Amino acid sequence: MPARAYLGPTDRTPYTISDKTVAGAYLPCTFVTEGATTFTQATAFAPNLRLLINRDYYAASADFFTATNPLLVAYASGDSGVAAMLQPGQRYLVAVAAATYTFGQELTVAAAGRAAGAVSTNIVVAFAREAGAKSAGDLIEVEIANVYTKP
Repeated sequence: MPARAYLGPTDRTPYTISDKTVAGAYLPCTFVTEGATTFTQATAFAPNLRLLINRDYYAASADFFTATNPLLVAYASGDSGVAAMLQPGQRYLVAVAAATYTFGQELTVAAAGRAAGAVSTNIVVAFAREAGAKSAGDLIEVEIANVYTKP
């Protein structure tokens, strides 16, 4: 598994916001909402929805030689956060709720900022790019959708 949240397209990098702090101990690859000064964990679709991503500047060079995956190390409350502005077609690793997912399945924002399968009237934010049974917090590749309400 790659140690970066952003997977592509590889011909560009995501636009990020990094001048705000996180309001709690949040894991990278979870959805947050951007406020005036903080990122707050999202539990449903909301305006200014962002994806908390890895902090390239945070790890000491010695950490690159350990088994610690930076995507599984939580931000501490008050840390400067790095969050991606989501655009349709981008691919990211995103934490999901416990469930079995299918390729192309519509996903929405759920508890703890994780993605979960969308049901009728949910706001679809992404599509699963892999299939299988996942535990809570597992990371899967998703493609960001042009947001819409599932009929």
